[in-house]
Amino acid sequence: MSAEASHRITIARVTDLWTESTRRDFLRVAACGGAAVFLPALFSGCDDNGSVLDPTAPTNELTIDIGQDTGVLNYAYALEQLEAAFYSQVVLSFSGSGLSLGEQAILTDIRNHEVIHRDFLAQILGAAKIPALTPDFSTVNFRDRVSILRTAKTFEDIGVGAYNGAGKLLKDLANLGVAGKIVSVEARHAAAIRDLLNPGSRDFAGDDVVDRTSGLDQAMEPGQALGSGQALGGAGLFIKESIRFVS
Repeated sequence: MSAEASHRITIARVTDLWTESTRRDFLRVAACGGAAVFLPALFSGCDDNGSVLDPTAPTNELTIDIGQDTGVLNYAYALEQLEAAFYSQVVLSFSGSGLSLGEQAILTDIRNHEVIHRDFLAQILGAAKIPALTPDFSTVNFRDRVSILRTAKTFEDIGVGAYNGAGKLLKDLANLGVAGKIVSVEARHAAAIRDLLNPGSRDFAGDDVVDRTSGLDQAMEPGQALGSGQALGGAGLFIKESIRFVS
């Protein structure tokens, strides 16, 4: 079989896994060897240096090279690590949180999605993935419904904006396709959380995230969404590590 034909089959297989299976089924396939089928397409033209711990930097500084797809996927993996950790803590803190049973069900579903996103990206990155981040949720009151939902809104809005901004950085169409499938789920999360905070309003697609003239959602650059020293309150506020992006 030619390399070109193999590449086409590889991309088709990725699409099949995402359209014919749930994400959990997808991970089960990958764990049984499916990952070996599509990994070459996901990293064609890339090496394993998309993310490195800078030996000359402080020990808590992580450098991610977004000039290649491996680094962009690690950027997404960092965000998904944080979201999965946050919602996992939320679910563990349901008792006394003031969240209704309906809200708890929604947040549990979101937790499950984020865990699957995180594990999926870890699977395809393999040895090239960044280390586990250290979450810092000290500013969140997990016994207060509003504090939980406002933080969730922050994470989901940043997640959508980050994926929107990262799309132009991806070189492989297979990677772009997978990112597009993830960001569509993140956008559903964002709309759901916004509706829980302001039920019956148009905040689910508020002017702060959707441009009324163009009808397009916001796009965020990596440093804005996750970099250190966030003036705009990015997700970098919720980790102990400092992340620096290069290209």
